[in-house]
Amino acid sequence: MTDLGTLTVPKKTTLDVGNGVSFSTNGHYFTAPSDLDIDAYIESLTAPLSAIVQVTKRCDMDCDFCSETLQRPDPTLDQLDVMRKNLKGVKRVFLSGGEPLMRKDFSEIVEEWHRDFILAVPTNATHGHVHAERIAGKIAYANIGLEGPRGVTNRVRGDYDTVMRGVRALQEAGIPLALSTVVLRSYSEYLPFTVQIADSLGAGKVKLIMPLRKGNALDLAEHEFMSDEEADGVYRRISELRTTLMWRPAVRLTKWTPENEGHMICIEPNGVANAWPVYDAKDLFEPLGNVTEEPITELWKRYRFKRNHVTKYLGRSILAANYAEPADA
Repeated sequence: MTDLGTLTVPKKTTLDVGNGVSFSTNGHYFTAPSDLDIDAYIESLTAPLSAIVQVTKRCDMDCDFCSETLQRPDPTLDQLDVMRKNLKGVKRVFLSGGEPLMRKDFSEIVEEWHRDFILAVPTNATHGHVHAERIAGKIAYANIGLEGPRGVTNRVRGDYDTVMRGVRALQEAGIPLALSTVVLRSYSEYLPFTVQIADSLGAGKVKLIMPLRKGNALDLAEHEFMSDEEADGVYRRISELRTTLMWRPAVRLTKWTPENEGHMICIEPNGVANAWPVYDAKDLFEPLGNVTEEPITELWKRYRFKRNHVTKYLGRSILAANYAEPADA
């Protein structure tokens, strides 16, 4: 008698979000066939692929490069529920801040939102231990802000060891991870250590972002801002090391070019939705309307950066390397 063993079903690594576009659950990014008709796809959309919702502006760190320093009162759960209903149709929502995990009711927010969206949480992880078990299985991933090893993170962000304790709590709860790094010239040489940390954590993605001239970053020395050519060089170096050292996390680097202007839609605690960054706008925010008053489908109609939004989130206008699947996947 032949023992055929137990059939195993391969783990699904993508979510279909419609019209040929998928979301990678390993690398935490949208993907589409190379021959996708971008204009036809934009025409098919009635809402953004991705939106940022600031559930608080409070934070327990004071990062050198932070762009979001203007304080506003936290939205109530009822106000957030109105926003949630009016954001129906958006594929992915970042429940952001400030530091979102500072809200004692954060797990209640996740409970209400996770059925409607692919949820991601940008966080410094310092309160990770408070919420990890209650949000596990309900968010697609936690995006951890980390600028590198202990010495670098301590200098520009906050206490590395506190961050990593929170990261371990999230990881132990089974929450997938990504890392996000704002790239300043003074520590760009240490970026390979950041990717190595991400690989060691089993993170799906490392997001490299150039600083925006807003908030605390207005006080940065001019030499901290890299040119586009220098940023390209940083990416090439990381890519070469990624191949040589067989790092798995996807790597995405976003520069502030005309092709990326206004590509994000950021919703402030008061419900005001903004195209961001718009280079000649006050605080880099161009208001679109208020999602406590009307649905995102109406704001999308008057949003003038649709192409920039789509091409960025599909990885067409940024430097991007996809998640490296294990050989036995």
